Amino acid sequence: MALNSMTGFARAEGGAVGWQWSWELKSVNGRNLELRLRLPQGHDALEGDVRKRIQAKLTRGSVYGVLAVSRDAATSEVRINEDALNQVLKAVEELKARTEIAPPTADGLLGLRGVLEVSEPVEEESAREAREIAMLGTLDEALEALVAARADEGAKLHDVMSGQVAEIGRLSNAAEACAAARPGALKTRITEQVEALMASGKSFDETRLHQELALMATKMDVREEIDRLSAHVTAAQELLAASAPVGRKFDFLTQEFNREANTICSKAGDIELTQIGLDLKAVIDQLREQVQNVE
Repeated sequence: MALNSMTGFARAEGGAVGWQWSWELKSVNGRNLELRLRLPQGHDALEGDVRKRIQAKLTRGSVYGVLAVSRDAATSEVRINEDALNQVLKAVEELKARTEIAPPTADGLLGLRGVLEVSEPVEEESAREAREIAMLGTLDEALEALVAARADEGAKLHDVMSGQVAEIGRLSNAAEACAAARPGALKTRITEQVEALMASGKSFDETRLHQELALMATKMDVREEIDRLSAHVTAAQELLAASAPVGRKFDFLTQEFNREANTICSKAGDIELTQIGLDLKAVIDQLREQVQNVE
């Protein structure tokens, strides 16, 4: 059993000398594989490798990936912009000549924009490449955790969907066993309707009557739909046991389930068979909701 959900979340953290980073991956339902990445400035070069790694592990779902990066404050260099400070001091002297003001404090001067500058040390190319490789390694950890989360959710889906498929099988058997679905019952119903027509005393074109009876028998016979339902149940059980992603195939199969159930309801001329058809539609609808989560 390898049924996977499209829903999951994972986070992984890493670091190197002077650097710290974290990856957060979140996936939700989607018709195809859609990747939405948010990388900090200066790390755009990672996007191609990030996409390749995710595409190698996942086939469906809307996946959101966020990389957060921070640099240790100890590696930063702080210096005073002498030109900016001199301009500020000159402005203070001009103000003193015009009015009485309190002398500026050191923290006040340093708090002015442009007076105090923080610069990051230049990173060597080899160090940057090593850091990016390490970041991608952390991404792989988050991706493995996301795959595991989707598999755990998939195991729960498998249990729920197996029960629903089994219920569809049970209702299909009940429809087959229903008296109204048996050939003899169908023949009896048609015979009764013909006898009622003949008892009216009206004359009928025998050729036309045979054509209408054949059409009526086709419209009332649900054996073909029941046979197809049974075949679809077998196909669903095979999909549940498959090792490859089956979400798209299962979605199509639920449409086929629904088509047969609708036809049974429209053909049913018996309360019991009608109720079975309605119960089938209800279970199939529940199954279809779950299928929307399957990769």
